[in-house]
Amino acid sequence: MPYRFLIVGAGFSGSVLARELVSRMDCYVEIWEERNHLAGNCFTSEDEETGIMVHRYGPHIFNTDKKEIWDYFNRYSPLRPYVHHVKAFHNNRLYPLPINLNTLNQFFGKEMNSREAALFLEDLGDHSITQPENFEEQALKLIGKELYEAFFYGYTKKQWGCEPRELPASIMKRLPIRFDTNDNYHLHPYTGIPEKGYTDFVKNLIDHPRIQVILNRKFVSLEETNSGFHHIFYTGPMDAYFNYAEGRLSYRTLRFEKEIRTGDFQGCTQVNYTDEMVPFTRITEHKHFTPWKKFEQTIIFREYSSEAMDGDVLYYPKRLKADKEKLEKYTQLTEKLSNVSFLGRLGTYRYLDMQHVIQEAIEMAESLVNSFTRNNETSSFHAHLKN
Repeated sequence: MPYRFLIVGAGFSGSVLARELVSRMDCYVEIWEERNHLAGNCFTSEDEETGIMVHRYGPHIFNTDKKEIWDYFNRYSPLRPYVHHVKAFHNNRLYPLPINLNTLNQFFGKEMNSREAALFLEDLGDHSITQPENFEEQALKLIGKELYEAFFYGYTKKQWGCEPRELPASIMKRLPIRFDTNDNYHLHPYTGIPEKGYTDFVKNLIDHPRIQVILNRKFVSLEETNSGFHHIFYTGPMDAYFNYAEGRLSYRTLRFEKEIRTGDFQGCTQVNYTDEMVPFTRITEHKHFTPWKKFEQTIIFREYSSEAMDGDVLYYPKRLKADKEKLEKYTQLTEKLSNVSFLGRLGTYRYLDMQHVIQEAIEMAESLVNSFTRNNETSSFHAHLKN
């Protein structure tokens, strides 16, 4: 008799997992999605007026250092090579990001070569900081006060809604500093945009006779479900599953102001507005996501970040000290459950790139199949316990 599985959420995690399960074992999968569309925050659709493919929940660029993950995506939706160009608007001037040789020369009015720039930046760093304990200390140690205040302080404060010193140093460690003129934001060897959008990828993943998707269906509780599923995979907010018993985990949400214009607006996909006095964090011009297409009009989105409240779309887990304390308590609650597993960005309360979401969903499917075939048991699998 085939197994029956419920997956809560039709984003990347849930959709990849569903496809892997029906491909690897005799089962039926039901996906419940509380929104009216597939693909979660990666949802893309064509603008009716202009025909431009719009990233409805902000920019997403698929990039990975693993060929097998790149090939996996292409199996369901072809990717076009893409170079992500980002600029920083500070004090009425545009600078290339990430910080590179051109940024340094332009900002300091110099004509340094790579070696000179590396030595110059070394001198700028605050060497009194030996073990950075937060974002601000990590930045000051790496690049010094002037660059930090110009490009990171205001932007980070707007993006996260708190002083950068409250954020972990690991966030700054992810931001590259270069001593050549390469302004490709991503250095992974495989970087692209799906030719037909991210929704097409998810749609093709779940196009299988043993996968059923129900939109506008909200998961309330395990007791409410009670439909004879052998296992439930939950990709929604971890705290919501437990009805916020240990308090809410904090997130940032985003608001977008859309504007349609003629021609080109800013010449590249993304411009970050780093000055604190500018209320929005960045402007994204969506037609530049598909440089193989030409449009007479253009669409821009001004992006505003704020603290997520009840009912808001959740984007970035803040993971402040208080959040980590709550997360530990929720993690202990998940470990007491049987036949329920948590995965994905919301389900594990982590910031995850698309490549990691796909890989973890594949690995979770492998773990479950091995458990069922070897032991005929339905233990739980928790992706968040790996980190």
